[in-house]
Amino acid sequence: MTRRALIPGMALALLVTTPILAQDWTDYINVQDGFRVDFPGQPKVAETTWMSEYGYTLPGRVYTVEKGRERYSVTVIDYRPIEQQGVERRKKCPAGAEPCIGSDIGGEGHWKHDTRGAIVYAVSKFFERNAKVTRYLWGHQDLVEGHLLQMTNPDKSRTYAFVSMHEMKLYVLEGTVPDGYPEPGLFQQSMGWVDRDGNGIRYQTIYSNQYYGLKQMPPPPRAGGGRGRGAGPQGRGAGNAQ
Repeated sequence: MTRRALIPGMALALLVTTPILAQDWTDYINVQDGFRVDFPGQPKVAETTWMSEYGYTLPGRVYTVEKGRERYSVTVIDYRPIEQQGVERRKKCPAGAEPCIGSDIGGEGHWKHDTRGAIVYAVSKFFERNAKVTRYLWGHQDLVEGHLLQMTNPDKSRTYAFVSMHEMKLYVLEGTVPDGYPEPGLFQQSMGWVDRDGNGIRYQTIYSNQYYGLKQMPPPPRAGGGRGRGAGPQGRGAGNAQ
């Protein structure tokens, strides 16, 4: 039986039953971190920190489910504090130290460049693993752009990942299955986005955080509710919620 759970903050607010989809997979909606994904059960949640490419320490959470020898996780890193950290870093820079000071384009302490490169930097961490990358592509989930990877690990298990960024949060979606198991397609292709009320978000065109998250321009208009709560037949959602 598939269950739909709305998580405002870290507290359970809604749990209803929906038609059978597959072996107790849960349509998990997390309002605090603005995402939804299909998990094979309720995830464990752990606080974490992330060291960005330019050395900023950012807060995050890791949502993990283990099902036998399968492992699924979503890591969410909050890049919203990075601007203030860049401002504070610049105050302490020696005169003329451009790599520390930053620029108009890069922001104080290069916080904007750090944010622009966040997806690529997160992907580079996969390349550092003792595993063979068998596929690496640009892609999107619910029209939010990201990078897709497939890897074969030393024990022949396979890892499938999607790395994306939405509204100044970095999302690293990772599913690993043993050799011979079907690929985790239900998990990998289920990533979606929700607003503060748990309603799904779907844009009319591709969302790129380096433009819209950094407020270089207004975000694209919404076509509907995406894959989250309140889905309808057109755009899978119920209007242009803000």
